Parts: sequence; C-alpha cells; structure tokens
Amino acid sequence: MAEPKVVITDLVADELAPEREVLEGVACLEALDARQEEQLLGRIEDADAVIVYRLDLSRRTIERLEHCRIIVRGGVGHDRIDGQFARERGIPVANVPDYCTEEVADSALGLMLALTRGLSSMNSQLQASAVPWSYAEAGPLRRLRGRALGIVGLGRIGTATALRAKSLGMEVAYYDPYRPLGFDKALGLRRMATLEELVRSSWILSLHCPLTPETRGMIDARMLSLLPLGAYLVNTARGALLDTAAIPAAVASGRLAGVGLDVLENEPPAEDDPLVRCWRDPQHPAHWRVVLTPHSAFYSEESRRELRTKAALTCRRALAGEPILSVVN
Repeated sequence: MAEPKVVITDLVADELAPEREVLEGVACLEALDARQEEQLLGRIEDADAVIVYRLDLSRRTIERLEHCRIIVRGGVGHDRIDGQFARERGIPVANVPDYCTEEVADSALGLMLALTRGLSSMNSQLQASAVPWSYAEAGPLRRLRGRALGIVGLGRIGTATALRAKSLGMEVAYYDPYRPLGFDKALGLRRMATLEELVRSSWILSLHCPLTPETRGMIDARMLSLLPLGAYLVNTARGALLDTAAIPAAVASGRLAGVGLDVLENEPPAEDDPLVRCWRDPQHPAHWRVVLTPHSAFYSEESRRELRTKAALTCRRALAGEPILSVVN
C-alpha cells in the first residue's frame, strides 16, 4: 500500500529536513513552491494532508481534494482558508497557534520602544542629516513606567505582550469579550467592557486579535479620533484590522505621535498607498513617525523550525487517526 502523501503548497522549497524528521516512514513529501492558488491545479488533488503557508485555499481548490484528511495552516491566522467548506467536506483545518508567541510579543514591545523612545525616528533623521546631533530633537519623550497600554485581544501573544509591558512598569488594560471572567485578576490586568473604553484610555494601543468579520476594519478614523492626543499605535496581528488610510491625517494632526506596523492589508503595499506615500516622503509630517516592518514579527530561526515541525506533527497525528489538537473549523 502506497504511503500517504503530504503536500506543502508554498513558501517552503528546501531539503525539508524538519518535515522529514517527523514524517519519515509515515508519509512522502512534496513541496510545490506555488506563488498563487491557481498553480495548485492538477498537483494537489491526491494529497492525504496539505500544509499551506501564505496562499489562499478556496472552495475551488478544496473541492478537488479526493481523500484529504487534514489541512494545516502553517501559522496562527487561518482566514485565508475556506474552513467552513472544508468542514462540509469532512476535512478538519488546523493551525499552529503557539509557534511564535515570544517573537511577536518581543516585536510588539520593540516597536513600542522604537516609537516612544524616539529610537527609529532619531536614527533615520541623523542618517538623513535632518537634525543636529542632539537629544533635544527627539522630544518630547515620556517615561514608560505608569503609562497606559491597551491590548486588543488577550490571546497567547496579547498575554505575552501584556506581561512584558508589566515588567516595564506599565499599566496594562485589555479588551477581549471572549476571555472568561477573572482572567484579568489572574494576570493583574484591567479589563475594559468596550473597545471604545480601551481606546480612550490608551497611551499605546497594541492589536493582537484575529481577523474576522467582527474585527475587520475595527480601528478606523473614528476610533483613532478617540485616542488621547499624542498616543501610539502598534499592529503585529493582521493588517485589515486597521484602516491605514486614516493614519497619515491622525499623525499629522498630533492625535497619533507614532505608528508601528508589521502587517498591512495588502503586502507588499502599492506605491500609491496613502500610508506608503507619507512613509517615503521626508517632507510629510508623518514621515518620521511611521515605522514599517515587512510582516517579520513572527520570524526567528527557532520559530521557523518550530512552525514547520509542529505543522508536520499535526499531519502525522491526522494520518495516524489520533486526536488533532488545534482544529479551527
């Protein structure tokens, strides 16, 4: 009897060492290195398990799967996969929710420090010879201890970020209607009843929730206007949580003192994107106040290997008929 087949749709196209360590003698591996979903046509139908990283996996692909037993999203978010249709087909969809908790929390804190301590803007301005060699050009900067950090979404990464901020002496509050009562007491945090209440009280607002119909576009121009004057915004979750077109005006007006984004709705962004235009234009008042990183908060050599290993382990469990620990559909 032929070995089951595990297909990796995209991103990974090397010697597959982490996957082979897990699946040797259990399944054969094939990495397609596809750049778009259409390139899966005729190459994925006989898969017993599928690992997908950055591609969409829509109904038109899932309905062609002949005997697939598991679809694994190699990452935390799973909005790119049509999980509802997969469920109708009897195919569980799983994710890897715990592979980069430390890295993303560290990156969120790093963006906060880069903004609030003037690290990024001063470095860029000195490189451009835009300011003299003086601390005075960075101001006004404020002490972090005692300042209010608001976290939207207190999952694994949101919790890790909260604990890091507490170690700096920050006052941490959160909004997450899906956290059980008492979670705030267990962690020594302050729970807010509404998103508006959190936004109004946050010197720094950090986004850590999944992208759902409920959360898409949740931080828009109106919500930004509720922030205290001179607040900061950090997003290491999903780009579409935030209406980035509203950011340049919010920064120029002083409502936002700075923005740090690791994620955008469209990646890479178009050159005519309003946020990108001000980010590239040294004459724009928001230019020095915007920090962008290329969806890299998850990355370390350790987290990348952990992700691949855990995705392969989930396939192995499914192929062996064992319980799957992280089904999301």
